[in-house]
Amino acid sequence: MAVENSVLPPRPDSLSLPVDNKPEGEPEAVTEAPVPPADGCGVFNVSEELGHVVTTEAAKGNRSFRSKMAEREATVNQTRKKPQGQEKERGRFGWARARRKRQRYVEKNGRCNVQHGNMRETYRYLTDIFTTLVDLNWRCSLFVFVMAYAVTWLFFGAIWYLIAYCRGDLDHLEDETWTPCVNNVNGFISAFLFSIETETTIGYGHRVITDQCPVGTMLLLLQAILGSMVNAFMVGCMFVKISQPNKRAETLVFSKHAVISLRDDKLCLMFRVGDLRSSHIVGANMRAKLIKSKQTQEGEFIPLDQTDISVGFETGDDRLFLVSPLVISHEIDARSPFWDMSQAQLEKEDFEIVVILEGMVEATGMTCQARSSYLAEEVQWGHRFSPMMLLAEGFFDIDYGAFHHTFEVDTPSCSARELSLAAARLDAHLYWSISSRLDEEPTLVQPATKEQQAPPPESAPAEGEATTFIVGEMTDVGAPPPAVGEPNGSIQSACEA
Repeated sequence: MAVENSVLPPRPDSLSLPVDNKPEGEPEAVTEAPVPPADGCGVFNVSEELGHVVTTEAAKGNRSFRSKMAEREATVNQTRKKPQGQEKERGRFGWARARRKRQRYVEKNGRCNVQHGNMRETYRYLTDIFTTLVDLNWRCSLFVFVMAYAVTWLFFGAIWYLIAYCRGDLDHLEDETWTPCVNNVNGFISAFLFSIETETTIGYGHRVITDQCPVGTMLLLLQAILGSMVNAFMVGCMFVKISQPNKRAETLVFSKHAVISLRDDKLCLMFRVGDLRSSHIVGANMRAKLIKSKQTQEGEFIPLDQTDISVGFETGDDRLFLVSPLVISHEIDARSPFWDMSQAQLEKEDFEIVVILEGMVEATGMTCQARSSYLAEEVQWGHRFSPMMLLAEGFFDIDYGAFHHTFEVDTPSCSARELSLAAARLDAHLYWSISSRLDEEPTLVQPATKEQQAPPPESAPAEGEATTFIVGEMTDVGAPPPAVGEPNGSIQSACEA
């Protein structure tokens, strides 16, 4: 008989196990119930609500292999961390509900997730027909390219056939004394072939225009001019479309996550950018934007408001020499939009950081732009990027396998404002303590100066004579400054306090 159908005694209170409350909709780990030993020693108690297999003390001495494996699997499932998924929020009545995932403004591959609708002034696209044709996808571009030539060939072929029909050339095909407008044009197909030969300047020599047709001469000039214009326009569109530097941006990579950690005792937002090609980007320039909706003091709601994030524009650090991967840093100061954001607030924020890399392709001289974005959950607090440059024999070796790797570092969880206030309080405490000691130093040193000017006594002072005490050198009892690269523990502790 199966264990589930057997009649078992109730579970003792001493054998109850703590169980983490699982949110609704999360799959529970299924464990196989152990089979009782053959000798019947021990009583098993299966709790369907807890999902654990519990044995009494009598069964611990003689357990089968399957029971041991089931108990071990239950223990692992109990201590295993919850899988990362959609965060759960509590609704109005305390029910768990999935947190709505933010819609990206710019995808990770750089595509802008924006669609234009209800546009009534579509004629504006025709005013810049060249850019419109270049922006079309390849399927539409090839269709327009083929149709442009086919329509012009058919149009002029129909005109050549109409001229031959109106002049009566089709009625005098066998008359050798008749001089047609175009020799050997006996139907629409031959007129169409002559149109192709004229526009493409092939000229096989079988179909030739004669000097007895002034209308044909004018049409020949018109077709030659229009054919050259069509060739220049369509070939130019295809050339620009093929040489577009969009694919060059595929080899400009950004890190999957952005990090926030300390640099020189200041919180900084950092991300990494690299170029996979050996040909460099000339005049590379980096920009960053914060995309976040806000409401003004007058009550106006501004959706997807764009705020500039400084990545070194004042110091020139935004101009990159992108030969090897670089870590772009944004110092979180009073002008930064992250000035009041702490680690706990970061987990609740809803924003998007758009990073833009612009430069000129060295091989073609055309401007290239690469884009990416980071959501709030893609910003890791207290992490730093792993180094990826090694010194080899005669060159520097870049290990792109560690491009996206980060590691945890000691970082205060408070905001940059709180960190700055803690540092200011610490500096003020040191300043006033040193000032008070400097004020007391003249009064302490003055008796010592008078004693040094007097001759040294040869014997001990007599009774009733005042004894003079000499104050020695004052030593600095302050703690030594932290070493280079170590976090300032006093500031961090003050911030955490």
